Amino acid sequence: MKVTYYGQSCFLLETQGFNILFDPFISPNELAQHIDIDSIPADFILVSHGHQDHTADLVHIAKRTNAVVVCAFEISSWLENQGVTNCHPMNLGGQWNFDFGNVKMVFAAHSNSLPDGTYGGTAAGFVIKTSGKTLYYAGDTALTQEMKLIGELSSPDISFLPIGDNFTMGIDDAIIAARFVNCNRIIGMHYDTFGYIKIDKADAIEKFGASGNELTLVDIGATIEIE
Repeated sequence: MKVTYYGQSCFLLETQGFNILFDPFISPNELAQHIDIDSIPADFILVSHGHQDHTADLVHIAKRTNAVVVCAFEISSWLENQGVTNCHPMNLGGQWNFDFGNVKMVFAAHSNSLPDGTYGGTAAGFVIKTSGKTLYYAGDTALTQEMKLIGELSSPDISFLPIGDNFTMGIDDAIIAARFVNCNRIIGMHYDTFGYIKIDKADAIEKFGASGNELTLVDIGATIEIE
């Protein structure tokens, strides 16, 4: 499997011959100005919630690629009004077997609305089983006791956790979250994009390491292998 980072919380997962894009916010991000959004492939787009910093490029990419958009029911209804009809609505606790693997929608402690103020349902994360691995994409979330269930039921091989603080968990809570979900390989997200969420990267990596975890911070536009 390969993972490419496009800034904020946007990743592209290449697995089983499919391209799965997460939370497409790229073109408004000054840190990602070198990324051409029209060159990004997508067979599926997973959307954790409707805030603009997760959906700014969603409609454009969904229409260009005709990707299946996996999201909360309320977001799928909003997308249909934007002319995006290839949606797979889900809700918390539900799971579905897609061509690339299994996706379960899990709880995220966060607010949720669409860019125009439309109600977006409950914010979510995803547990994905593909290519013999289990991945946890937390979305925007606070530290919650529910994460212990993810650890008990899934024990992810890799977890994508927000670390920028202010709007989500910060470094210290994300370290606890790693313990809760029983996963010591963490890919950080939702940091540096805005002044509110700037982090000291070296300090973050050191703190995770001291707790027995590995924190990976991927450069925007870079691709890493997951083994």
